[in-house]
Amino acid sequence: MTNDVDTLATALYATTDDMLKEHPDLAPWRPPVGITPRLSDAELVTLATMQAILGYTSEAKWLRHARAHLRHLFPYLPQQPGYNKRLRKAAGLMRSVNRILATTTSVWSDDVWVVDSTPVECGRSRETVKRSDLAGWAEYGYCASHSRFFWGLRMHLVCTLQGLPIAFALTGAKADERETLLDLLAAECELLRERPRQTLIGDKNYFGRGFERELSERGVQLLRPARKGERERPGAALFKPLRQVIESINETFKGQLDLERHRGRTPGGAIARVMQRILALTAAIWHNDATGQTVLRSLIAYDH
Repeated sequence: MTNDVDTLATALYATTDDMLKEHPDLAPWRPPVGITPRLSDAELVTLATMQAILGYTSEAKWLRHARAHLRHLFPYLPQQPGYNKRLRKAAGLMRSVNRILATTTSVWSDDVWVVDSTPVECGRSRETVKRSDLAGWAEYGYCASHSRFFWGLRMHLVCTLQGLPIAFALTGAKADERETLLDLLAAECELLRERPRQTLIGDKNYFGRGFERELSERGVQLLRPARKGERERPGAALFKPLRQVIESINETFKGQLDLERHRGRTPGGAIARVMQRILALTAAIWHNDATGQTVLRSLIAYDH
């Protein structure tokens, strides 16, 4: 294990622990009377983030690895069922930690965002689709980037050019990208209050006069490639290199963080595991920013 990973884990634990001491209401609810968990909530968040960064999609294999190599960081480690149960309940806490980390980076205030959505596959066989607890939320959709149909969800992400997640949502595969973006900005209205002149770059799917008018009323300038039959739009020369930025961010989630191998079998499980990976990316960028390293979308180096 490299020193970088140990340093990140220690800093993440300390930040989460301090946040929970200041805002105990952010911790997952538990009965006032009962056994106090031996693995604290701050340790749980750190353990879950390290799992995503180090590329373990199997919780059982991850806990075996942690018992063999991470005892110096986690004196107590739960069994897999207990870890799974607590992880599903910690999605809200991970979201809060993600926001704390993001707002303390130097790139949080960037005035240019990119927006895109990417598939989160949840099953392939017909039997999985018929029996899955995700049925009714997960659905069949089409991925134009890879020219394939899939069954699952879609992650919508607004982030900086450095890949720092700003806002995100998990929807059914057929959800309209424009409506989801407007809902995201409405739910996180404080983001735009702090940025009266924000530039947002998207692909050709983010079109429509009414849609662009709503963004403009919120103080957002939309840049996107022209659709067939449209006149050339401002910023056309920038779209090809910026498209590579967006694809790089998606590849980080899928290639390094195994987004499509999340193994979530219920809505709560899928949400927790996607949140786990978003937090891992944010934590890596936060770590690099805090230690004076180049802020890259790729994760820190590791050995295991």
